Amino acid sequence: MRCSINTVRLWRQRFKIEGLSGLYGRHEGRQVTEETPELEARILDCTRRNPKDGSTHWSTRKLAAELGISHMRVARTWAKAGLKPHQLRRYIVSDDPDFTKKAADVIGLYLKPPANAVVFCVDEKTAIQALDRLDPVLPLSPGRAERHGFEYFRHGTLSLYAALNTQSGAVLGKTTAKHTSAEFVAFLSELVAGQPQDREIHVIADNLSAHKTDRVELFLAEHPRVKMHFTPTYSSWLNQVECWFSKIERDVIARGVFSSVKDLAKKLMRYIRKYNRQAKPIKWTYKNTRNRIRTDSDSNVTVH
Repeated sequence: MRCSINTVRLWRQRFKIEGLSGLYGRHEGRQVTEETPELEARILDCTRRNPKDGSTHWSTRKLAAELGISHMRVARTWAKAGLKPHQLRRYIVSDDPDFTKKAADVIGLYLKPPANAVVFCVDEKTAIQALDRLDPVLPLSPGRAERHGFEYFRHGTLSLYAALNTQSGAVLGKTTAKHTSAEFVAFLSELVAGQPQDREIHVIADNLSAHKTDRVELFLAEHPRVKMHFTPTYSSWLNQVECWFSKIERDVIARGVFSSVKDLAKKLMRYIRKYNRQAKPIKWTYKNTRNRIRTDSDSNVTVH
């Protein structure tokens, strides 16, 4: 009969107890809704309009009640069309008039750096809090996630300067109490000191005011082999060190317990040392080859 064993047992039991009357259906059921293109179009059209109750988006049950259909019918249509009204993504558009030229300059350094040169992505992660939990941390156990208490004590904050070598993936890090222009220049000095004298150094950074002061200009004048490349405004995603910052945030900072600022700095630097033992470069690819970033022919960086 092409049905489950439990179904056979159920109906045999009903016949045994009630006879022929037990074989009649107990529920009338509901008429199957015909899945027509017109109904799908109606669901999709309504999904793109705001609900009348003032809420910002539809749920399957709310839209089903509005249209007088099953909420599973709405769910199937959404899945087929790839619609997810419950999700939200934010974005920001760069207002830099030279976005294309600057972006191509940075991407060119990633994909084809100049010969006998090294490329570093530099930035600072500011205001990292040294949080100490007042309640004990309950460790991971089968069927239960690690748990932290809501109460904490804040010992202070520090900043982490990081320079990601785009060819090797290794990171040079330094913790400081502040993130001033003087600290940025001091970090650049350490970066230059670790490179051979005849090697050109390209530094990719964002447009933070501390990166463009007179002190920085003086440093660049004294070190002509250091070339600064600034990402377009509101385009931090072009700086590869931001990918590494997200990693150290997940691995160390977000769930870390720190007894002092010194303890925080110690754990950050320990992580960097361990990370550099197996560092790998970040691979950049275009997902949409029809929308490539190009620049003018007068640029000194290879166009990709």
